[in-house]
Amino acid sequence: QAQLVESGGGLVQPGGSLRLSCAASGSIFSIGTMGWHRQAPGKERELVATITSGGGRINYADSVKGRFTISRDNAKNTVSLQMSSLKPEDTAVYYCNALIVLDSRGSWRNYWGQGTQVTVSS
Repeated sequence: QAQLVESGGGLVQPGGSLRLSCAASGSIFSIGTMGWHRQAPGKERELVATITSGGGRINYADSVKGRFTISRDNAKNTVSLQMSSLKPEDTAVYYCNALIVLDSRGSWRNYWGQGTQVTVSS
């Protein structure tokens, strides 16, 4: 099995910055695309950013372009989200996800973390 654990959420004032991290652990053979999603109260979960295994392809939601930066460290099996110029509408539970295969003959499966709360408020 594999697990994803997020950290770094909290309360920040509008215009502030926050860095989220997510670490994958377990019997992992390989990790593919990793990403961040978020879900605000009463809304559906939405994609925030994704990054491919080699980091060569990165996608952002239009709402966070220019403010958020996704990165990964393959040696540590981590993905991070640097968030700047935060707005109240960024308030949500942020979830990391990763496509993981547990052995060379296994199937890729999408794993999710438990989520971390980000609140942007004065």
